[in-house]
Amino acid sequence: MADGLSMIFAALADPTRRAIVARLAEGDATVTELAEPFSISLPAISRHLKVLEQAGLITRSRSAQWRSSTLRAEPLRDATAWMEQYRRFWDPRG
Repeated sequence: MADGLSMIFAALADPTRRAIVARLAEGDATVTELAEPFSISLPAISRHLKVLEQAGLITRSRSAQWRSSTLRAEPLRDATAWMEQYRRFWDPRG
C-alpha cells in the first residue's frame, strides 16, 4: 500500500481527475454532473472518482438514488505543505 502523499500525487497525475477536483471545488456534484464535460462513460467517471476517494481527495455520499461527491481539502493541504519546502527553487523570494 502506497503512502498517502504518493496516492494523492498519483490521483492528481491524471488530467480528468484534476478537472473533477476543479469542478468539485465549486461544490458537490453527482456522477452525471461530473461526466457532462467529458466524452467518456459514466462507469469511467466512477472509476476516476474511486481513485480520488481512495486517495482521500473526495468523499462520496448517497441520498436516495443520488450519489454526490464532495472535495476534501486536507489531502490538498498535505500535498501543498510537502511542495512548499521546495518553493525556494522556483520562487526567488523564497
